[in-house]
Amino acid sequence: MLSKPIVMLDFETTGLSPVMGDRITEVAALRIEGGRVTERYVSLVNCGVRIPAFITGLTGITQQMVDSAPPASEVVPRLLDFIGADPLSAHNASFDEKFLRAEAERVGREPGHIGSICSLKLSRRVFPELGSYKLGQLSGRLGIQFRSAAHRAEADAEVAAEVLLHIGRHIASKYGIAEVGPELLLGVNKLAAAKVPAWLEKQCATQANL
Repeated sequence: MLSKPIVMLDFETTGLSPVMGDRITEVAALRIEGGRVTERYVSLVNCGVRIPAFITGLTGITQQMVDSAPPASEVVPRLLDFIGADPLSAHNASFDEKFLRAEAERVGREPGHIGSICSLKLSRRVFPELGSYKLGQLSGRLGIQFRSAAHRAEADAEVAAEVLLHIGRHIASKYGIAEVGPELLLGVNKLAAAKVPAWLEKQCATQANL
């Protein structure tokens, strides 16, 4: 299950939009392979910006912490090298991907990942009966606990990785699919929730005939 690598990504940022000048303050990238996290890249980031007080209140990341962190010109290339061509995943992937692309552009690079899997969308499609898909509430419903404070990049990425693995195990068990890989999860991401069961049953039949 999840035998092909997927990199779970999480950013902490100064706000919601890089177009409005918001920047990253912390990154965690966890490579998931063979049903577990095998590698990780984690760093605070100095983007030369002020940290809003409400962001410090939410994340615990202070101005002093980012001022003494490695600059984005070092962190972002290392992050892109770590990700390589592996598919990305994130909880609300469009948010993290827009910051990744904006920061990559600032250092003259282009992200090389192939495909982006949103664990939030996956959860909505695979568990349509759940009331909330915010990471904290979703993980609680699935019996997944934070090992450290939420709203820090590594803690959030670890929980999102466990959510993704939980989804993979659920699909494998419920539909009898032996190979749950990035391509299958990307396929589920693109479907309406009502169409997911029939599509996964078809994938099971296809794998059985290979």
